[in-house]
Amino acid sequence: MSKLMDYYLLYTVLLLLLRGSVSLSNARPRANRHPNFMRFVTNATDFASEEYYDYIIVGGGTAGCPLAATLSQSFRVLLLERGGVPYTRPNVMTHDGFLTTLTDVNSFDSPAQSFISEEGVPNARGRVLGGSSAINAGFYSRADRQFFENSGLDWDLMTVNQSYEWVERAIVFRPQLRTWQSAIRDALLEVGVHPFNGFTLEHKVGTKIGGSTFDRYGRRHSSADLLRYARNSNIRVAVYATVERVLLSDSGSNVSAIGVVYRDQLGRYHHAMIRDRGEVILSAGSLGTPQLMLLSGIGPRSYLSTWGIPVAIDQPHVGGFVYDNPRNGISIVPPVPMENSLIQVVGVTEDGAFLEAASNVIPFASPLQSVFIRAPASPLYVPVTTIMEKILGPVSVGSLRLASTDVRINPVVRFNYFSDPQDLERCVNGTRKIGEILRSRAMQDFMFREWFGSHRFRFVGVPLPLDQTNDLVMADFCRRTVSTIWHYHGGCVVGKVVDYDLKVKGVDSLRIVDGSTFNISPGTNPQATLMMLGRYMGLKRLKERMGY
Repeated sequence: MSKLMDYYLLYTVLLLLLRGSVSLSNARPRANRHPNFMRFVTNATDFASEEYYDYIIVGGGTAGCPLAATLSQSFRVLLLERGGVPYTRPNVMTHDGFLTTLTDVNSFDSPAQSFISEEGVPNARGRVLGGSSAINAGFYSRADRQFFENSGLDWDLMTVNQSYEWVERAIVFRPQLRTWQSAIRDALLEVGVHPFNGFTLEHKVGTKIGGSTFDRYGRRHSSADLLRYARNSNIRVAVYATVERVLLSDSGSNVSAIGVVYRDQLGRYHHAMIRDRGEVILSAGSLGTPQLMLLSGIGPRSYLSTWGIPVAIDQPHVGGFVYDNPRNGISIVPPVPMENSLIQVVGVTEDGAFLEAASNVIPFASPLQSVFIRAPASPLYVPVTTIMEKILGPVSVGSLRLASTDVRINPVVRFNYFSDPQDLERCVNGTRKIGEILRSRAMQDFMFREWFGSHRFRFVGVPLPLDQTNDLVMADFCRRTVSTIWHYHGGCVVGKVVDYDLKVKGVDSLRIVDGSTFNISPGTNPQATLMMLGRYMGLKRLKERMGY
């Protein structure tokens, strides 16, 4: 009977995780009230049918919000966001609502928009002011040196540091480690992920505590908070504004962006146009930006022709060079009470794998309850802990294509996980390190004591292979258990679609400022670098045009 209950428990936990029927705790802090600085945020239905701006930014996400706030210091800016505001949604705004937000999705207006790659891996993209920084796990860490060396941009590192600091003063906090994160820190050090770098926002080899965009009360802070630094008189933010295409003019000698067309919730069309020397800036993310480029007629000529889309610029690389960092790992049910913790500690290995962990508490109702207990009872809350690894890069290259000419419909993405042997080797190394962690002394308290004094972990889902020395067996585990850590990038990469200044090649007055330009993921988590990028490119434009 005991074994039967064990299996039922693990089955129920796994089912709840897959379905998203989760509750991270009984009590949640209240979401922030609508902040005062949001008074310039308006539903798109209230906008005129045609207006003019210096800068039109498509996408109020991780990079778009800091970019808009910065440019508004000297220019008239319109920020267009297809989703709503996060501040009235408790699940979005609290630490405890993370998993519920990712799984409580619908077709057109949930803060998270789900999609599934052609490999069958579920994924998500942000659809709310703040973008994916408003729905993620909150881990904050700067980019590694390799990113700056290989990104294709000519970085001014002084401005890079100033831009990071500007973000960090507003929305980054030092997390307080509790049981699970402290055990992971100790285990990483025990298995040789040295040195211990303590709390740092820098990317460093070894074990470290990173920053968090959740404060000590569990309240989320996202790039939307950076709009508090905008100049109110110069900025307008339209929510529930779905941009359908970039408007282009063709004089015969050159093609230029002149504005965008977007629709509001009532289906009415609006035109936002740019003034002289103005720009349209796409910050719609690694799915949204290449999708909009294709729908606007910027892409491979033969491919656009099959959709009946008039070709403005034959740009063969739009939608190419798409990447997603694969995630692999294990989950266990510990025998001790456990807090909710999202990623706080990371192990940066020399082998190109990053090790992270989280713990959640999910409801479990006993199958015997309906038989022996007549009155409704509160469910038990079962802790589930996870250890995962993400690989550097990755090197494996995927692609994106249209699924529909309706911009609201996700494009089709294939990431080609582990198609490059280097990625597979890094995964094998990372999962072996997870095996070492499980065998460490720091993990002993998370094992169940069995009959005759033996101890074992109770796994949720697929456990690590018993023979972790076998390369073929470990590689098979990587392929069978691949999932995402939501760090996809590319689609309009530097050197292919945009130049070193992020201008779209062959199109005047059109620029891209988001992760679609990245050919490698920055460090252990991209959100810090994306927010920095928005501030950085805004400062760069101010210096170029205003002499700041």
